[in-house]
Amino acid sequence: MEINYTPKGVCSRKIHVEVEDGIVKNVQFYGGCHGNTQGVAALAKGMKVEDVIERLQGIRCGMKPTSCPDQLAKCLQECSR
Repeated sequence: MEINYTPKGVCSRKIHVEVEDGIVKNVQFYGGCHGNTQGVAALAKGMKVEDVIERLQGIRCGMKPTSCPDQLAKCLQECSR
């Protein structure tokens, strides 16, 4: 399954995720802090969707109530329902 998600409240403009059999196969962030989003994408690759959600949900970016990792978790939560 391929997912295109528009994050809210962060610098990234889009998140593209590929999931196969409950495993994250690929993640691409468009916009945002390139090094950080590239690192999050690399770490999520190969993980179970539920593990990514558990580890990333609730992470904040400075004073913002969310972050790019948190938005990835929200994307995966919405798409796994």
